Amino acid sequence: MFFISIGTFAQVKSPQLKLDSLLKVNGSHVKQDSVKLVILKEVYYQYMRMKNFDKSEEFVNKTVLLAKKLNLRRFEAQAYYKLGMFYHGFTNFQKAEENYKKAIEVYTIIDDLDWVAGTYLNLGALYTGVPYYVKALDANQKAIAIFLKNGNEIDLASCYANISDIYMDLGQQDNALNYLQKALKIFIKEDPNDRGVAVVYHSIGQAYFTASNENLIKMGVKPSQKNALAIENYNRSLKVAQANDDQTVIGPLNKDFGEVYEAMGEKDLALKAYQKANEINSKADHKDDYAYSLLALSNFYEKDKEYSKAENLLIEALKIGQQSNLLNVQRDAYLNLSSIDEKQGDFNQSLKNYKQYIVIKDQIFNQEKEKEIIRRQLQIDFGVKEKDYQLKQQLTNVELQRQVLLAKQQQQELALSDQEKTLQRLTFLKKQADLENEKKFQTNLLKQQRLKAQLDKEIKDKQIGLQRTELKFNRNVNLILGILASILLASALFVYYTQRKTAKLNKIVSEQKAELEKLGKVKDRIFSVVSHDMRTPVNSLISFTQLLEDGNISQQELTKYAGLLKTTLGYTSSMMENLLNWASSQMQGFKPIIEKFDVQLCAQEVVSALHAIAVQKNITIVNEIKSGSMCLADMNMTALILRNLLSNSIKFTAKNETIKLSSQSVNNMMAIAVRDNGVGLLKNQVDNFNNSGYQEIGKSTLGTNKEKGTGIGLILCQTFTTLMNGSLHVESEENKGSVFTLSLPKA
Repeated sequence: MFFISIGTFAQVKSPQLKLDSLLKVNGSHVKQDSVKLVILKEVYYQYMRMKNFDKSEEFVNKTVLLAKKLNLRRFEAQAYYKLGMFYHGFTNFQKAEENYKKAIEVYTIIDDLDWVAGTYLNLGALYTGVPYYVKALDANQKAIAIFLKNGNEIDLASCYANISDIYMDLGQQDNALNYLQKALKIFIKEDPNDRGVAVVYHSIGQAYFTASNENLIKMGVKPSQKNALAIENYNRSLKVAQANDDQTVIGPLNKDFGEVYEAMGEKDLALKAYQKANEINSKADHKDDYAYSLLALSNFYEKDKEYSKAENLLIEALKIGQQSNLLNVQRDAYLNLSSIDEKQGDFNQSLKNYKQYIVIKDQIFNQEKEKEIIRRQLQIDFGVKEKDYQLKQQLTNVELQRQVLLAKQQQQELALSDQEKTLQRLTFLKKQADLENEKKFQTNLLKQQRLKAQLDKEIKDKQIGLQRTELKFNRNVNLILGILASILLASALFVYYTQRKTAKLNKIVSEQKAELEKLGKVKDRIFSVVSHDMRTPVNSLISFTQLLEDGNISQQELTKYAGLLKTTLGYTSSMMENLLNWASSQMQGFKPIIEKFDVQLCAQEVVSALHAIAVQKNITIVNEIKSGSMCLADMNMTALILRNLLSNSIKFTAKNETIKLSSQSVNNMMAIAVRDNGVGLLKNQVDNFNNSGYQEIGKSTLGTNKEKGTGIGLILCQTFTTLMNGSLHVESEENKGSVFTLSLPKA
């Protein structure tokens, strides 16, 4: 519902400090003047912010007395209006009505028609909530007359929206939609992001969702379209409300989203909407919205047989209903609690809750007795009021007099309508008699049709006998054809299976051929390496032996040549070890011994073995692998791989640098990384190495200190890694270093 407020409440970190400061100022200002009025107004504003009813009313009365004394009646009117708004917000309808009427009286005296109309607008919203529909319409009509005269379209739109609420409560959603569309047109014209746009879109969605099939037809909508139209308008409302961060619209809107989704069978969406509504409404001042959203979510859980969740929500809703005297909430909560207790087999508690439901229901019935008289006369009274309002909007004074005469004629016609109803009743009775006669005729006709059907049945039975004979013959023919088809199918399957097996064998042969060709190339490359790289160390050894035989060599030269020969033979020994290991790996009988071992100990042994070589280039090898890093692999193969990777890093790393070993657990694998900042690899070398089918014998490249290599170390590493169900990967950038990562199964 729409109503008007004056001023806005500022947000204060400490309301009590603010109040204390105002009371101190009020106490120190003794003079009874306009400044005192302003101070008193701020004090009762602050008490309203803190929801202190007694103190709010006390300072409003002080303001009224001083305003009358100083003849500053506007302060008096504002005080009454603000107090009415305060009680209205907390559903104390009696005190809200009393103060609104006092505000109207004073605003009328000071001839402030805008605020007279605004107060009537609030009063109309108040009566609609009770509901006193005739009073509500009367108040809105008075507001409309003033807003039309002053050209105040925004508040006029609010009146239209409030009248639509009356129609919604009466179950006349088609008339409600008409007023809502009028209000929406004005709100959008003034500001498409105004709060009124969100509220009206929300009401339009409710009109579609709650409309009966008869109302939907009057709206020009098919019953199957109502849920989609409701969702569409709710989304429009939500968009505007979110732009304004208006939680008072967003909270109830989510509850209504949940009801539509539940009606559409979208249980997950409905549950999320109900939960969000509860979350927002629990923080708002309007506890009735929170109570109704709790009831909606509890109904959802009860239907889903989650009785414990439903019961907790109902207890919370009942507590709010009792605190705020919301009898409808108490009634529904007790009834649902009784239903849940019955479903859970607690019949004593179910009966107890049901008795409470009866008590609350009787209280509501007693309160509704007087309202029921109004409801019974509502259609006639409301229709007359509504027609009167429309005439006031459209006609001049002369035309209005003429329409009064027409209204009297219409009243006479209403008196005649009773006679028409009597005639309609007689017509109905006559039509009912005609239907009875038609029923007898149809009964006789049915008997004739049954006799005819019996005759047709006998004819059909004979035809069915002939058809059965024919079907039996056809069945035998189909059986023979089926057997032949099965034989043909079996033959086709045999041929297909044979061809498939042949193709599979051909594929295996092709793959083996390609593998043999690859191995042949590898073998040729190895022989080339051996023939080239073995010649130099052997010739050096022969030359050194001749020098020893001749005896023409000094001790200094002997030491020099012995060192060079040792280096050359060390390279040759490493090459021979790699060749023998690779050759062993190619033998079918060569199998790794998979066992559990500590990678840190294995790596430390390799580091110790290569320490002397690293010292020659002043390279530091740091083993950062943590103790207890266990893996399942062949320890000797792992040591050989790490030795080759570390040897390569030493070879291609400059002097005075550092090489690091580290490990980490990745899923079910232990990743061991060898990191250096050497010369690195080219991009095509990295891509070739990371290819799962890498079997290339590389060309030996000199190291940073002219060290030679064998060219088969990396292929040996790839081969052993594959045998241990692991993987070897390199990341490298030229002139920046490389990281070789060996991944083995974790223990």
